[in-house]
Amino acid sequence: MSVKIRKSLVATALLGATAFASSNVIADPLNDIQKVGQQTQTAAKKSQEKIDNLYGQSQEMIAEYRGLVEEAELLKVYNDHVARLVADQNAGIESLERQIGTIDKTKQDVVPLMYRMIDTLEQFIKADVPFNQETRLERVEKLRGIMTNSSVTTSEKFRQVLEAYTIETDYSTTMVASQGSLEQNGKNINVDFARLGRIAYVAQSFDQKHAWVWNNDSKQWELLGEEYLKPVKSMIRIARKQAAPELVNLPIFGAE
Repeated sequence: MSVKIRKSLVATALLGATAFASSNVIADPLNDIQKVGQQTQTAAKKSQEKIDNLYGQSQEMIAEYRGLVEEAELLKVYNDHVARLVADQNAGIESLERQIGTIDKTKQDVVPLMYRMIDTLEQFIKADVPFNQETRLERVEKLRGIMTNSSVTTSEKFRQVLEAYTIETDYSTTMVASQGSLEQNGKNINVDFARLGRIAYVAQSFDQKHAWVWNNDSKQWELLGEEYLKPVKSMIRIARKQAAPELVNLPIFGAE
């Protein structure tokens, strides 16, 4: 009986050992599978992260490329614009060079012309009715001084010559009165002068007893008759704006 029990215990023990051994054999592969699965998931996660990083970098590169393309297009447009500006400036420089060449030639023609104009102006003043003659001749001498002044440009010299001619032209349309002295028979007589353009230049003594008119043909003052005393007085008053303009009867000896 005891022998049977022992056999039974031995059999049970063997069975248990076998079952234990079997469970260990099964458990090890499962653990390995789980480890492999975890490793696979970890690797997949890392791969996905790498993919995400690569995608992000690719998007940045695409955006940068597009920016460079747009910048290149803008630079091309700007370069084309600058090229047109340079071409226009070159054309302007060529035009200026041609004009400078023309100016040099013009100067050669204008300078002698100005000297002739100044000489002609002086001759005209000396031949003209002798009002403000000293001032007018001084203006001529000033022009001659300007012509030899290197600090004055040719254009400014020409402007001042034309201005002198304009002043002389304006004298033909003015009516003015002034006071001064007139030499007659070796005596200086204080008189009132009145001038209507260049067609009438008269004088009257302060006591209004004598009147004269300038005869530009004989280059002298001629005494007027008593019938002209009142007309001369009226002309002087009109020139001073002391009376309204009216017709006056006077002899005319203007410059030719």
